[in-house]
Amino acid sequence: MVINVKKLIIIKYAELTTKKDNINLFLKMLAKNLLDVLKNERVSISYDRGRMYIHLEQDNFDVVKEKLKKVFGIHEFNIAYELETIDLEKIEKALQEVIQNREFKTFKVETKRSNKAIPFTSVEISKRMGGVVLSTLTDVTVDVHNPDILITLELRKEKSYLYFEKERGLGGYPVGTLGKGLLMLSGGIDSPVAGYLGMKRGVKLEAIYFESPPHTSVEAKNKVIELARILATYGGNIKLHVINLTEIQEAIYKDMPHEYLITILRRMMYRMASLVAHQRNCKILLNGEAIGQVASQTLTSMSVINEVVKIPVIRPLACFDKLEIIDIAKKINTYETSILPFEDCCTIFVPKHPVINPELSKCYEYETLIDYKQMIYKAVKNRETITISTEKNNEFDDIL
Repeated sequence: MVINVKKLIIIKYAELTTKKDNINLFLKMLAKNLLDVLKNERVSISYDRGRMYIHLEQDNFDVVKEKLKKVFGIHEFNIAYELETIDLEKIEKALQEVIQNREFKTFKVETKRSNKAIPFTSVEISKRMGGVVLSTLTDVTVDVHNPDILITLELRKEKSYLYFEKERGLGGYPVGTLGKGLLMLSGGIDSPVAGYLGMKRGVKLEAIYFESPPHTSVEAKNKVIELARILATYGGNIKLHVINLTEIQEAIYKDMPHEYLITILRRMMYRMASLVAHQRNCKILLNGEAIGQVASQTLTSMSVINEVVKIPVIRPLACFDKLEIIDIAKKINTYETSILPFEDCCTIFVPKHPVINPELSKCYEYETLIDYKQMIYKAVKNRETITISTEKNNEFDDIL
C-alpha cells in the first residue's frame, strides 16, 4: 500500500451546526452519549466543528452501525477510509485499491473540498477520480443521476476521506443537552412515542406511571417497564416512578359525579407528576395527548386539567393523527408492547358519558369532597422508583 489507510466512521451533524457559539456543548454531549452506547466496542472518538470520527480497535463495524442508528444528534454517518494525505496522486492510488472489492455497474464521484488550498475545483477533482475508476474497472460506466454507487471524497485540512455508502441517523439533538423532562408514561401507544420525540429534541427522560392495584394488574406494570426499557435504548437509563393511585381513584369514583371522573383524575395525576418533577429537577412534563382524541383531550378539557400545574406541559403529539402515531410506534419498536391487553388506571372506571367541556368551577367544587392533598402527598412519598436499563430482563439497578 502506498499510503497509510485507516477505516473509521464519520458522523455528520446537520442541525447541530446551527448552534454556532454553543456547538461545543452539543458536540461534547454527543461524544459522551456515543461513548456510553459503544462502551463495550473498544472505540475512541475525536471531533471538530464539522465532523465526528469514531475509531474502532476491531472490525465490528456492523455492530457499531446498528447502535449508531439509535443515537440522537446524528444526521448521517459513513464507513470511510481515512488517508493521511491530501496529495491527489496518492489518493488516486488508494482509490484504485479500495474500489477493487466493490460490485457495481454505474457510479458517480462527488468531491467535498473544505481545504481551499488545493489548486483544483471540486468538479475537476471528481472528473479526475472518475477517470481513475474507469481505468481500473473496465466494465463500469458513469451515471450522475442514478448511480449504483456514490463515491465521495472529502478533502480536509491535512487528511482526506473516501466513502461509498451512507446511513441516515435519527437527527435531532443529543439527549441531555436540553435538561430533564418527566414523561407521563401509560401502557398505551401514544405516550412512548411522545417520550421518543422528546428525546429527539435533547430532553433526558424520567417517567411516571400510575397504577391502581388490584384494579390494574402486575402485567400492566410490567408492560410499562418494558416500554421504558425500549425508550432507554434511545436515551440511556430511565428512572421510572410508580405511583399507587388506588386510594384517590376509589375516592373520586365514590364521591364525585361520574361524568367528571376522568377530568378530576387527570387533574390529580398532573398534581402528582408536578411534585415528582420538582423533586427530580425536571423542567417539563411530557405526555401523549393529541387534540380531540378522547374526552380528556378536547381543548376545554386540556385547559381545565392543565390549570393545576405551573410547570410547562409539552405534548409532542398534539397535532398528530392516530395513524401517524402508530407509524412512529412501529418504527421505534414500542407498538407490539403497547397493544398487549392489560388495562391501565385510565381505562378502568371509565364513565359512559365523560364530560368533554368541563367547567373549572365544578372541578373546584367536586374536589372539596375529598381530602385529596393528603392522599397525593402520601402517594408521592411512598412511590416506587425503578431504574430501567437498556438490557432486557436485567435486574433493576435500584428500587427505592
